[in-house]
Amino acid sequence: MAHAGVASGIAAGATEATPGAGTGARMSRSADAFSSRLLDWFDRHGRHDLPWQHPRTPYRVWLSEIMLQQTQVATVIPYFQRFVQSFPALPDLAAADDDAVMAHWAGLGYYARARNLLAAARRCVELHGGDLPRDPDALLALPGIGRSTAGAILGQAWNDPFPILDGNVKRVLTRYHGIAGYPGLPAVERQLWALAQDHVEHVPAGRMADYTQAQMDFGATLCTRANPACILCPLRDSCAAHAQARVDSLPTPRPGKVLPEREARALLLEDHQGRILLCRRPPTGIWASLWTLPQADTDAGLRAWFDGNIDGDYDAAGELPLIVHTFSHYRLHLQPLHLRKVALRARVGDNGDLRWVARADLPALGLPAPIRKLLDRH
Repeated sequence: MAHAGVASGIAAGATEATPGAGTGARMSRSADAFSSRLLDWFDRHGRHDLPWQHPRTPYRVWLSEIMLQQTQVATVIPYFQRFVQSFPALPDLAAADDDAVMAHWAGLGYYARARNLLAAARRCVELHGGDLPRDPDALLALPGIGRSTAGAILGQAWNDPFPILDGNVKRVLTRYHGIAGYPGLPAVERQLWALAQDHVEHVPAGRMADYTQAQMDFGATLCTRANPACILCPLRDSCAAHAQARVDSLPTPRPGKVLPEREARALLLEDHQGRILLCRRPPTGIWASLWTLPQADTDAGLRAWFDGNIDGDYDAAGELPLIVHTFSHYRLHLQPLHLRKVALRARVGDNGDLRWVARADLPALGLPAPIRKLLDRH
């Protein structure tokens, strides 16, 4: 089959890793016990009723894996259900309007995932007959799919033996094998990929989908970041971190850094009909391609935009409660201003990136979660 013996990366790349001194033989001896015990645990305690498991199709697995990146299962479930109700198959997603997809994603965060999902669906229609490819190289070529996500899709959709290495799996492996060093460092990550690959080679035929889910469930529900339930752990007897009393110190945390603080101002403008003025963000950067309020970094910048586009009195705008929103790399302090009964200057008018929207039509547009909450309250 096309997915066997891939040289580019999902399984073959793991052989580049060099486990720590003395771990090679132990890794092989413990891998069989690790896989079998984890599957036994999953059969009794794993999650078997997740919506993407019934039916478990490549499209539904892919969609769930993208949504689950940086997001907990409980948060994802209602989004997934609404998404597949509107876009039940890959060609439906590929044919969807960009705004409709972003509206379904609004509130889930990390919006590049939605843009990549849509781009990948359209590429699958163009190159793969409207199906998700089973070939790992073809999967990795799709926007938004990295090595771990490709492995999760191949394992769950087709029972193909490929490792995964998401945050939960990294935590489990660092503890089980006693691997020190921040898992995001390339040298540590290579070592973890080698361990993950070795475990996969001991998974019984036909159980790869269960094993893939078992790893994620185990890390999410038992071997958790804080207060892991070691007393209930089926791997405790062979866990290096437990034997060495290092459970609380592994995995090694990311080197600390202070999030920078940024300030900005935004305008909540309403016309004489009570419609709200929204502008589309640029296709790259924060909240890319979403509809939001006109915004600038400074009061002077926002005033200049207002004078060039709006017929009204900027100084009459009233301040609304400050919004504090944390992104992955900075914290934003956004001061909204509210002004009613204004109009666009005649030379501006509605256009592709600036439009008046009735409140009843807001759910059809992709809005950032803090902006949607603001509009719900005011």
